[in-house]
Amino acid sequence: MATPRFGPGGNSESFYAQGNKSTKQAPAWVKAFGLDAYEYQCGNGVTGSDANFIAVGEEARKHGISLSLHAPYYISLSGVDPETRLKSVGYIEKSVHAAELLGADLIVIHTGSAAKITREEAMNYARDTLCKALEAIDTPVRFGLETMGKINQLGTLEEVIDLCKLSPRLRPVVDFGHLNARDLGGRFVTEGDYRRVFDAIGSALGDEYARDLHCHFSKIEYTTGGEKKHLTFADTVYGPTFEPLAKVLADDRLSPRIICESAGTMAEDALAMKTLYRQAVGA
Repeated sequence: MATPRFGPGGNSESFYAQGNKSTKQAPAWVKAFGLDAYEYQCGNGVTGSDANFIAVGEEARKHGISLSLHAPYYISLSGVDPETRLKSVGYIEKSVHAAELLGADLIVIHTGSAAKITREEAMNYARDTLCKALEAIDTPVRFGLETMGKINQLGTLEEVIDLCKLSPRLRPVVDFGHLNARDLGGRFVTEGDYRRVFDAIGSALGDEYARDLHCHFSKIEYTTGGEKKHLTFADTVYGPTFEPLAKVLADDRLSPRIICESAGTMAEDALAMKTLYRQAVGA
């Protein structure tokens, strides 16, 4: 039976504190840390060389690390300007190229803004951009659409699910911290709160989508506008807490990939989640 995989989004502060300098060293480090997934960060742009992406991918395969890639933050699926959306198709294409070299199976894409237009208009623009990207880019790499943390951003769970209905090449990426922040906390307290996310995805898209979900998890500070900043698991104020989710994963035999995006302690907190999951299954 497949089990969840856990890993960091990018490199923890401890990675560099131990003398590591290159992401090519990350797969071996992540494996030695007790983890089995890694999300390559291209949030500020896809800037690495082809040779570097290939080298990281080779190291990941050697150490059994599952790879994903976070596409640039400035992608705007819902941009009003057609030229902006066309540029976003280009950014997605560049991200896919890097992912293919890495051997990553999914890129994570931010869904866009709904600050100055209606949510319906934003969804229509996002559909248009995604259809253009799907038509232009022939790849086995899946496009992961992320739930977002600010209230004026596109990216509620329902919106992401709706966009994913466009093609089986689109996959939801559930960021539990984001969803908690945009609901101003309190969304994820019980096992049932978490289970509703998987049930909604399974009902709308199919059980496979829910069972093998790509996830982000971190504790996130929020204001009345939603997400403010990522925290670490040391935080006791904002949440969400992982223990109820660990129980759901164990009881329902789900096998997501969970990438931790804590502020500087991504690997440490990913390992804490893996430990809690193993306790939940009695391992």
